[in-house]
Amino acid sequence: MKLKNEAALDNLIICHRCFTLHKEVPMRDGLEACCLECGSVLYRHNTKLLDKGLALSITGLIFFVLANFFPLVKIEILGHEQLITIPKTIFSLMQSGFYIVGLLCMFLIFIFPLMTFTINTILFSLLKLKHANLWTKELLVLLAHIKPWSMTDIFLISILVSLVKLIGHAQIHMGVAFYSLVVFVLIDLYIVKRVHLLEIWILRKQILSEEYSK
Repeated sequence: MKLKNEAALDNLIICHRCFTLHKEVPMRDGLEACCLECGSVLYRHNTKLLDKGLALSITGLIFFVLANFFPLVKIEILGHEQLITIPKTIFSLMQSGFYIVGLLCMFLIFIFPLMTFTINTILFSLLKLKHANLWTKELLVLLAHIKPWSMTDIFLISILVSLVKLIGHAQIHMGVAFYSLVVFVLIDLYIVKRVHLLEIWILRKQILSEEYSK
């Protein structure tokens, strides 16, 4: 396929699974565009994407703060109580000499998830205000790099496995942060599965075209 200029790339969409190129076509609200080769969803047309994305991003940030600044669980063994929080877990790893593991946990379960939802909130806010040309391209590129490294869902599964092993040896009480973490992970998974970055790129392009047409 020969392209006369780089601007022509804006009308092409590549499948994230089989890497087949497709031409973007306009659709009615609620419809999905699927790959002709593998059948995976390329993008959706959803007129409520902006409002829904902003609401989910802000909600996710709130639950992320709750999950990190309140106790996850309280473990009681032979009369001794231990409160476990996410920051305390990371600092305990570093104090025990596991610096690399501690740094990995800090980035994978704290910094990257926080950055992802913060960028989403800023991005959707700018698009809501029709400022599609202000930092939105750089934010989308940065989001594409850090989004795959957010692993709070893996962290939640590891917590559940650990609690199952401790049930017969200690009394376990779930804290506010645990339920907040569950809600945060559900919101994170929903955004990953239902809000593709490509849809945000298309939304940005539409807003840009509206700005230039004025």
